Amino acid sequence: MAKTGEYSGRVLICSGGRFESQANAQIRESIMAGWAECFGEENVTAANISGAAAAIRFLKPTVVFGIGSYLPESTYFGEVNREAKKIGAATVFWATEDPYEQDANYRIGQDFDAVFSCERWGSNFYTRDNVWHLPLAACPKLHYRPIDESVERNIDVLFCGVAFTNRKDIVRGLLPTLRNLNIKIIGPGWGELGIGFSDARLEKEQLVQCYQRSKLVLNLGRSLSFENKRFLISPSTPGPRTYEAAAAGALQVFHEDTYEIRRYYTKEEIPSFSNRKQFEELVDRYIDNGELRIETAKKAQARTMADHTYGHRIRQALGILKENGILKS
Repeated sequence: MAKTGEYSGRVLICSGGRFESQANAQIRESIMAGWAECFGEENVTAANISGAAAAIRFLKPTVVFGIGSYLPESTYFGEVNREAKKIGAATVFWATEDPYEQDANYRIGQDFDAVFSCERWGSNFYTRDNVWHLPLAACPKLHYRPIDESVERNIDVLFCGVAFTNRKDIVRGLLPTLRNLNIKIIGPGWGELGIGFSDARLEKEQLVQCYQRSKLVLNLGRSLSFENKRFLISPSTPGPRTYEAAAAGALQVFHEDTYEIRRYYTKEEIPSFSNRKQFEELVDRYIDNGELRIETAKKAQARTMADHTYGHRIRQALGILKENGILKS
């Protein structure tokens, strides 16, 4: 890993939303850690969108980096971009909610010098130049945990997340298999399905503890879109939980409807299924084979730390920006 502070300059990270979710706040903290890894913590500052223009005037950053959602009307980046242009700062936006808000991407339109989208397929639906795909990742500081082989794994199958319609459909299809296992399916909307299901919410550290006590962790994509009616873009790139769980040492079984996961992990690192028969085969292979489970989890964790941290993503973005003349060397 490159040493901290390998790049020179000053970065201002701005995001908005008075009602920002805890998940988005954690992603912002993770992205800040990635920038700090490259520029040094003393050169990376975060500001809410409401105070970002004043922060630009005071700090005079080299890069102004907007992140998160562009959907709320209260999140207006125009003033931020005007102030950045006055001092010659590069302006970049990382859309971390694509493709679920894709119809509203006109709100960041032509203001930014460059846009990165967390969604590979969705990155094709911007009507502007200088748009690239940049997937989300894991933060070593927040998500990495050493794999403790001595911990008793008394949960056969774990899933944590909101019970979106597509997730419920998948889980209902797996119920004949899940009913024979010790399961923990947690999140708003699951409780109605009975034993093993709960509407509870877990804090990050509680979730990590559950990862450590679980044999298999279900990875199910999300279907809830807020503004995605024009092209009905189906998500393809694995969400941040994939990298976060792998960094924490979880053995994930990934429900796939595209092969995008294989751009990031091999089947020996994160096995996948697309129907109940394949899921049963994974259960038969892993549930009673502790050695294979640990070996597989270690491979996914090693891949994450080698290729899929926010430090890697920021370096990738910087390379693209310099190659295209948006950021001077």
